[in-house]
Amino acid sequence: MGSGQETPGEDPIVAGKYAARYVKGLQGYAKGNRLKVAACCKHYTAYDLDNWNGVDRKLISTALKCTLQFYRRTDKVSLQDLADTYNVPFKSCVLRGRVASVMCSYNQVNGKPTCADSNLLKNTIRGSWGLSGYIVSDCDSVGVLFDNQHYTRTPEEAAAFDVNNALANTITVQMRLGMFDGEPSAQPYGHLGPRDVCTPAHQELALEAARQGIVLLKNRKSSLPLSTRRHRTVAVIGPNADVTVTMIGNYAGIPCGYTTPLQGIGRYAKTIHQAGCAGVACNGNQQFGAAEAVARKADATVLVMGLDQSIEAEALDRVGLLLPGHQQELVARVAKASKGPTVLVLMSGGPIDVSFAKNDPRIRGKLPMTWYPQDFVQKVAMTNMALRADQSNGYPGRTYRFYKGPTVFSFGQGLSYTSFNHKLLQAPKEVSVTLTKFNVPINSTILRNGIKAKHTNCNKLTLGFHIDVENTGTMHGTHSLLVFSTPPSGRWSTNKQLVGFQKVHVPAGSKQRVWFGIQVCKHLSVVDNFGTRRIPMGNHKLQIGDYKHSISVQLSTTN
Repeated sequence: MGSGQETPGEDPIVAGKYAARYVKGLQGYAKGNRLKVAACCKHYTAYDLDNWNGVDRKLISTALKCTLQFYRRTDKVSLQDLADTYNVPFKSCVLRGRVASVMCSYNQVNGKPTCADSNLLKNTIRGSWGLSGYIVSDCDSVGVLFDNQHYTRTPEEAAAFDVNNALANTITVQMRLGMFDGEPSAQPYGHLGPRDVCTPAHQELALEAARQGIVLLKNRKSSLPLSTRRHRTVAVIGPNADVTVTMIGNYAGIPCGYTTPLQGIGRYAKTIHQAGCAGVACNGNQQFGAAEAVARKADATVLVMGLDQSIEAEALDRVGLLLPGHQQELVARVAKASKGPTVLVLMSGGPIDVSFAKNDPRIRGKLPMTWYPQDFVQKVAMTNMALRADQSNGYPGRTYRFYKGPTVFSFGQGLSYTSFNHKLLQAPKEVSVTLTKFNVPINSTILRNGIKAKHTNCNKLTLGFHIDVENTGTMHGTHSLLVFSTPPSGRWSTNKQLVGFQKVHVPAGSKQRVWFGIQVCKHLSVVDNFGTRRIPMGNHKLQIGDYKHSISVQLSTTN
């Protein structure tokens, strides 16, 4: 998806925690109900297509042999996928982040526009989740109800949905912002202004966020990190080597300053620069010879390839996963010509099939999304919103939780400059779940499918355990520790699902102990076809790196 760069990844737990913490940072922690700014979580819900193969905002699709139109497109989404994946980040944003606003999306879900679906808006966001704020439409999506989707009979009807309630919700947020309280400078956040945006502390924090967001996918012969002593001259090559716009993505604020890859490397070594291509489209190879020439001279070569807003953006979905144009050829030719180690840097908002560069099996990691091979786009239409694999029609599924097929790199992969071992300590081997006030008849079918979470005491159950993380290498390192759970095989089971993650710094040759808490209801449950959470009985496997541990979940029949 072209707007994939607007998300922190494919995992709903990661996206939900990211959203909640981002919102808290924006809205502030003032006393009472005061807001610094009113944050908004968007686009709700199951909105994964902008403009793909003729399905867009204006043009009727002929490529799909149907009369689909972007605004009129209705996504068929199961209750299971809504509850298990699509709604999870928004639920976290409202419940944990206490966001002031949620934006509904352009699309229809199961025949109803999201901005006119009382079940999605009133019953779910306001009712179940308890939004204290307002719901806003995406741009002109209310007008689209009449103009494009023909969901209402008149423009006035499209605009008349509970106007008074909507106005009250909006004004309430304005009151929380202090917009009716007189002089802004006298308010709790009134001392903040433009001078507080680009402070050294804030720029250092942004730099640290960028450092932690870099993922290392391959490090053959421990080529990285480069040495200022051995690699005094570095050839910096590629269409993204000396650009700034690519780095900031869409909907970015005004940066305090720009540092291109070429400029950044130039602070540590002498650089020789060749673009190799005229832009990421890389339509010709006329500049390849000059790129090969500088690679032969340099002690090391850094290729900065990838995509930009001309390839992936809002209203511009990608139809392929390969590097555009002749980029792959440029990488191969420069790598062959390079005198020293060759480093491939990819700048993009989504995955890229770089199978040609994947020769090293020593992959571990921290990618926030699955990198599929190119043939994935032939098997999966973006108009198909189903997440689970279906063997009957060859549908491979989506995301690491459900996808059945080969990957270029999997969710959670990456490398470090050092190595780590894990050891699980004090982990429980069994947990008993008891029924609450609901009188549920116990039979083999119930036990096989799992007990409904709302019928048990599992909300009060948290399993705690410690993990020792040992740095067995020679360099200090920060390790992202991921804990996955695999439920017993069943009708609704996932391949595995992330249940927790923490980042820990471990000096070379030492250990750090990390505590994790597993919430039985949340982390050991699955969602059935009706969107109901169930606790499967039997062995659930926890996985930390290569280490696995089984926890048996049993039903207690005692009162």
